[in-house]
Amino acid sequence: MSMFESLGRFGAAIKHAHNRNRSVRALNSLPPEIQKDIGWPSSPRSDPQATLSALLLGSAR
Repeated sequence: MSMFESLGRFGAAIKHAHNRNRSVRALNSLPPEIQKDIGWPSSPRSDPQATLSALLLGSAR
């Protein structure tokens, strides 16, 4: 395995993680009613712990 193959795999993993986090943020930004309709667990809006974890980890889930 060459160094370029390893870098390519690492880059693909980063891109996949970025796309997944962007999707999670988009779903979390929907109103709770719509989240419930599509089966996405409604995120607590006023929970300070959820806000802190969202800031530190990128998403509350």
